[in-house]
Amino acid sequence: MNLLLPSPLLANGLEFGWRQSTTEGIVICVILAIMSVGSWTAMIAKVVLLRRARRANAEFVSVFRSSPHPLSMYQNGEHFDFAPYYHIYHEAARELAFHLVGSDQPDRTFGARLQGAGRISPSQMSAVQVALERAVGEAALKFEHGLSTVSIALSGAPFIGLLGTVWGIMGSFAALATSQQGESSIQAMAPGVCAALLTTVVGLLVAIPSMFGYNVLITRIREMVVRMDNFASELSSTFDRRYVDHQTRSSDELPSVGALGAPKVVAFSAPSAPAAANTPRQMPPPSRQPASVVGS
Repeated sequence: MNLLLPSPLLANGLEFGWRQSTTEGIVICVILAIMSVGSWTAMIAKVVLLRRARRANAEFVSVFRSSPHPLSMYQNGEHFDFAPYYHIYHEAARELAFHLVGSDQPDRTFGARLQGAGRISPSQMSAVQVALERAVGEAALKFEHGLSTVSIALSGAPFIGLLGTVWGIMGSFAALATSQQGESSIQAMAPGVCAALLTTVVGLLVAIPSMFGYNVLITRIREMVVRMDNFASELSSTFDRRYVDHQTRSSDELPSVGALGAPKVVAFSAPSAPAAANTPRQMPPPSRQPASVVGS
């Protein structure tokens, strides 16, 4: 199957191989081209996403650190939709507000209730830390979403191209075996072999940029995840210092051995000997009756 393409777009060998390609070779090249388009689209989208997230994070941090108290942005309803830090902060602030004022949605009375609220216990703060970890994990999954397209192009394109090459060479040898004796020469095999090698070249052209792009994106995503972990730790420390009461002891916490003090040992005295059962009881002396005076 011969297709004419403009010669400035391809080198001489690639153009000749494309002109001599069979239907199978053309199909494999089209599949590789689709994989290349998908890989480049995913890589460009991730680069744009990372840059936008980095700028939005910087804006969020500047506003957060200048706020009067840690829950001020949550109370005012400020949004930074493209900042991963904001989503981490929002999930933690919502969980903290629920434990402080009993509601996770700020309303008109939220500020007054927040001022009158006390502090939370360390066990309640552990729920806020779980919310932080969950938000960081969800943000990391969002950044890693779509990298499978680049990974497939990186690992699969060379093998698909090799399949086209082996397939084309087999066809060339089959045609050479069925040809007449005078036509079996290197000139007869060259077009088929060149067309067969074209798929391997196209597969490498797809895989090599995907390999570099994948490694660069993985490095930047890991850096972003580490920064999100650091921000979550900083936010947890800020909430802990401001809203957690470490002096109160929860009812489930057992007292320490030092707080109980030394145990008190009760001293037991030796039992006294019981009185003999046959001891004679002393009777009181009889009272004397006064002599009666006989009157005349």
